Amino acid sequence: MLVGNRMSKAPVTITADVLLSEAQEKMRKGGFRRLPVVSDGKLVGILTDRDLRAHGGYLDRTKANGVMTEKVRTVGSSTTLEEAAQILLKYQISGLPVVDEGRLVGIITTSDVMKAFLDTMGASQPAATRIDFVLEGEEHGLIEASRVVSRDGGEILGIGTYREKLGENPVCYLRLRSGNAERIAESLRRGGFNVLGVHRIGGIDV
Repeated sequence: MLVGNRMSKAPVTITADVLLSEAQEKMRKGGFRRLPVVSDGKLVGILTDRDLRAHGGYLDRTKANGVMTEKVRTVGSSTTLEEAAQILLKYQISGLPVVDEGRLVGIITTSDVMKAFLDTMGASQPAATRIDFVLEGEEHGLIEASRVVSRDGGEILGIGTYREKLGENPVCYLRLRSGNAERIAESLRRGGFNVLGVHRIGGIDV
């Protein structure tokens, strides 16, 4: 999944000569925590709510170029979301301007990344459920588990494995959009699967 598919396009921006008081009002109206600073469409800095707090008594007399961060960490629209997430985490920042060929084309935030990962995992779907079980050979593998789910009227949103293992065997999960998860889990158990648990996920507006 790429940043370009999840970023906010045409973000609200300011120029370097804008007073901090005006920038503050833009942040307030838009619910932003940062504003890219541009000149002729090119990114020249970024102004954050932290910058505004640090200059609280001088907002009407200070311009953005006096307090903005000029060396800005950026990503391109073809950057993967995983790489963007690593940058956000490593540098403890909540947003990254997206720059292609020197021009600002969007912004990607921690909220955008989390929403994308939730969508991928099926966790943003209402009333989704997850069944965790152990993979133990072909007879108790993903193909057979999928057959059980389909037979019992379930619809699979996603399949994956966890890093942790149970002994030598991988632990797998099935995320379901519909179907009676408890009944499906019981069918898996009857089929010899080692079912570890059934969990309700999703149902939260994001």
